[in-house]
Amino acid sequence: MSAVTGHSAREDVLAGRTSLGIELGSTRIKACLIGSSAEVLATGSFSWENRLEDGLWTYSLDDVWTGLQSAFADLIADVHDRYGVRPDTFGAIGVSAMMHGYLAFDAAGDLLAPFRTWRNTNTGRAAAELTELLGVNIPLRWSVAHLRQAQLDAEPHAEDVRFLTTLAGYVHWRLTGRRVLGIGDASGMFPIDSAARDYDQTMIARYDEHVGGDLRSVLPEVLVAGQDAGSLTAAGAGLLDPTGALRPGIPLCPPEGDAGTGMVATNAVAPRTGNVSAGTSIFAMVVLEHPLAEVHHELDLVTTPAGDAVAMVHCNNGASELAAWVGMFTRFAEASGIRGSADAVFETLFREALDGEADAGGLLAYNHLAGEPIAGLDEGRPLFVRTPDSRFTLANVMRAQLYGVFGTLALGMQVLTDEGVALDRMYAHGGMFRTADVAQRFLAGALNAPVAVGDTASEGGAWGIAVLAAYLSAAGEQRLDAYLDQHVFAGASLSVIDPDPADVAGFTTYLDRYRAGLAIEAAATGSI
Repeated sequence: MSAVTGHSAREDVLAGRTSLGIELGSTRIKACLIGSSAEVLATGSFSWENRLEDGLWTYSLDDVWTGLQSAFADLIADVHDRYGVRPDTFGAIGVSAMMHGYLAFDAAGDLLAPFRTWRNTNTGRAAAELTELLGVNIPLRWSVAHLRQAQLDAEPHAEDVRFLTTLAGYVHWRLTGRRVLGIGDASGMFPIDSAARDYDQTMIARYDEHVGGDLRSVLPEVLVAGQDAGSLTAAGAGLLDPTGALRPGIPLCPPEGDAGTGMVATNAVAPRTGNVSAGTSIFAMVVLEHPLAEVHHELDLVTTPAGDAVAMVHCNNGASELAAWVGMFTRFAEASGIRGSADAVFETLFREALDGEADAGGLLAYNHLAGEPIAGLDEGRPLFVRTPDSRFTLANVMRAQLYGVFGTLALGMQVLTDEGVALDRMYAHGGMFRTADVAQRFLAGALNAPVAVGDTASEGGAWGIAVLAAYLSAAGEQRLDAYLDQHVFAGASLSVIDPDPADVAGFTTYLDRYRAGLAIEAAATGSI
């Protein structure tokens, strides 16, 4: 991506040669505006948090719209500050959000139950039943598992479900009136037939025969990257911008999940490439050259936004526990009279981790705030564990915390290695990679593969969905992978770190202890 001057950026804004990406992440709703070169022109954001209500993780849909409006207003203000204009239109818009979960509506379009997020693990009975029925792994967080669990639990609303979608699909529906979903996000609702670029019809029929009803009529229509997904209605424009300045008629790309936009943001949509996205959750996506030999509970089979098969290792717990530890040290600094930004404290502690021992000195950190299916845990209990002879230093503590973010992910990735899946390079994105060469280096050691970080790493999926929106105008001429290679990433700045043998050996030792220590986690969930 070439640099954009203020003058040419302003011209892009005035001419509508821009694409707006909106992503509803687990802790922030982000808006990202890109120009004709795919360079970031402006950003906006809004912080929010999920809540545990009646034993289920949820977000209020009122908060969805409050947050979207705030992030959009923040972006418009940023555009004005940078370029002296307030845009009232864009070339295209894209919506992305956390995948999976359960947003169920009746025939009138009314919400039947509070939004159930991907983080919920109450669907074990349904997931096991569907995995056996369909012959593929159906994870706890998939939308069809939530639907089936509601049926098994005889929830009163279950028989009234007439439309089921994800968070991105819901927002897109309200903005455009279209009940559609990008194929990558759809692949987290129900299994996809990559050849047909649609839900697997054989499995749909098997589900219908087993359960009764017409599942296909309940699910959103599947679209691939570049297809027409509707345009912004007048009502949709008012939802996004209550000031009334935003004009309707802007085309929207198919709404996608955060996994798909992360693949785009890291240019990891071709076979033998993959990416790691680290936030509240952490997951790895690896584009497959050939089908896997067996069904593995550690792996989801999903797709790229273009519909190609992907193996996904999804962990419910990512960097939240690490952030909590950094928050504690930030408060200690403040109490000591040292004022500094949270980013500065992160940088200091991350740099300190580089001086830690390769195996973190015998320390163990478990980041399990929620249940972790890959680790066999239905509930989470964050733990920090050491033995009397562990080397309890700040450097080792921070290295253990960083390793802990990657622990469960590494367990899942080992399954892919055992399947013979080869990787040329992993791309990483998310806020924890903003401190150069630290988390990136440790991830390379954890995966024993080169890890690349680009200059869009911190913008992540909001930038990725903006790129998918921009792709609408080029989809008839280029495949998505070629478009990314030739138009978006041709001049991109990329930092690549190869695995350090000492880090690989140290993390292997750490992971052996981590795996053995999962019994401590299980005991904690049963005792506390």
